[in-house]
Amino acid sequence: MSKVYLGTGPGDIDLLTTKALKVIQKADVIIYDKLANPKILKEAQDGCKFIYVGKENKHHIMPQDEINAIIYESSLIHKCVVRLKGGDPFVFGRGSEEPLYLQQRDVSFDIIPGITSAISVPAYAGIPETHRAISASFKL
Repeated sequence: MSKVYLGTGPGDIDLLTTKALKVIQKADVIIYDKLANPKILKEAQDGCKFIYVGKENKHHIMPQDEINAIIYESSLIHKCVVRLKGGDPFVFGRGSEEPLYLQQRDVSFDIIPGITSAISVPAYAGIPETHRAISASFKL
């Protein structure tokens, strides 16, 4: 039975989760866009098929409907399909559209969440989102 994995976490290869690395290493096909770090692709097994689907600001190699179809068609052929995205697939990505498309076609999938830039970028810069003496809460 086929399984599709959507997401894979932040673009920094050093921040990949163990789960993301495992699915990338066992993927039969990886469908990726411009935000995917090329170093991550090097973690794939020999013989893995790569499908570039573009996605740049105001310039898309293919529309989302075609990407959805590629993910679905790949799931019919391959056992392990990875839709590699940079960051959180549910923030400014098509993270809600791709699983809905698969769900409507009874395709098994799993979401691998990313780390939202609203949290990760300040953290990388050493800026806490909250501090007991300064800010007890924040809002996205």
